[in-house]
Amino acid sequence: MENDDYQPLLRRRRNRYLKWTESQVLEFLELVLDLVKDVPESLEKPTAQKFYAKIMEREPSSSENVGFVVNTVPNEFIVQFRSKYYAKVRESFIQKRLNQLNVIWAIIPRNNLASHYPSDFDTLHILNADHTLNVLWKLGITGKGVKVAIFDTGLTQNHPHFRNVKERSNWTNEKSLDDGVSHGTFVAGVIASSRECLGLAPDAELHIYKVFTNSQVSYTSWFLDAFNYAIYKKVNIINLSIGGPDFLDLPFVDKVLELSANNIIMVSAAGNDGPIYGTLNNPGDQSDVIGVGSINFDDKIARFSSRGMTTWELPLGYGRAGLDIVTFGSQVEGSDVHTGCRRLSGTSVSSPVVAGVAALLRSGASHKINMVNPSSLKQVLIEGAEKLPNYNIFEQGQGKLNLLKSMQLLLRYKPKISLIPSSLDFTTNYMWPYSSQPLFYGSVATIIQVVTAITSIYQPHFLPRFGLGLDGCPYTLLLIRMEKITKVSLKDI
Repeated sequence: MENDDYQPLLRRRRNRYLKWTESQVLEFLELVLDLVKDVPESLEKPTAQKFYAKIMEREPSSSENVGFVVNTVPNEFIVQFRSKYYAKVRESFIQKRLNQLNVIWAIIPRNNLASHYPSDFDTLHILNADHTLNVLWKLGITGKGVKVAIFDTGLTQNHPHFRNVKERSNWTNEKSLDDGVSHGTFVAGVIASSRECLGLAPDAELHIYKVFTNSQVSYTSWFLDAFNYAIYKKVNIINLSIGGPDFLDLPFVDKVLELSANNIIMVSAAGNDGPIYGTLNNPGDQSDVIGVGSINFDDKIARFSSRGMTTWELPLGYGRAGLDIVTFGSQVEGSDVHTGCRRLSGTSVSSPVVAGVAALLRSGASHKINMVNPSSLKQVLIEGAEKLPNYNIFEQGQGKLNLLKSMQLLLRYKPKISLIPSSLDFTTNYMWPYSSQPLFYGSVATIIQVVTAITSIYQPHFLPRFGLGLDGCPYTLLLIRMEKITKVSLKDI
């Protein structure tokens, strides 16, 4: 057996060796040579050093000038089965195993013929959200001391997942306070479950407002009464995983403004009427509310997630982007009606994710509690958001929720003015449809929404102003005058 017999093996793997350090190559060659059997004693057994020297001396042929790089796809794993099964069976196996763990996962779909036949593997995307949460929880940032009100279908008494249910109240015409739909329980679990499927702020103080019957019926008057009670109880955050197209329900709209004036942060679902534009639900489309859309685990906008723009101003003016932020809302895990966990999709799921994050932010900025209000919290959420490529402002708002970055922004927060969006670039997809046409004098007006952060809450005075823009287009500007606050006009921006 001659040394040249080893050359085919080395030729096939040479490019891979040269991606390694010299020590790694030598170590691997030692392993290969140890596996060589039956070398005649008359021949000198090759050493790793000699092989490496020979490799480095040889001139590569044209066929060997093909390089490759092996990369590990972050947060993706291949799950193998011992036999071949159809997709639903494989998913049930995976779900049974992973339901006991606090992980958010999704099976990456196959866009080929293999999706119709049995297979012995699946590719999973695991969201590594626990790392940031664990860091915050270890620092004692768990939502403690934050009053979170959930306006939904109620909650079963003594549910094992929750350790800090402060109050349950019923505003419907039914007698039971329990959840007969499971929607309200799921939403509460995403925010504050402390067992099995953990919520984001497990120590948050829950105030349960049942405003929907078990037949999923509600009335504006029920909400108005419940909102007044929330103001009386001085809750900090309200989650509304509900919405509707009726922005002309003026008593409801005015009451939401009153909640903001009383320093109550409202988070609301954008709606599940996508992918059509102009389908945002109220109150998620109001400027003082944090409107939340949904993305899948591959950071793609969920098809069901409602898109902007707002339709309030039409046909007399131009709509706003409306949508503020997006986060996970597809196959998210939450508490079931009595015990255990289940998975749901929808912007009703995304809204409590943001509400839970808001509770963490508020509890983690106790030294700046006087500066935490609907304006400042909305500022740090949208400024901390990450823009998603290939999606416009009406689809993603200001981008994907980023808890850690928003927390950092809040900890060093100072009152300021935010522009939404923060900059205008008409050459990118983000500014569609404005970027699809030339910019010239007299073109479609670009509206800037101004969010003013305040350090103290006083009785607001709403001053509508009407006029004509520089291009002759009408505009409506709603100024909110507060004591101790310098007025801001468009001339100052």
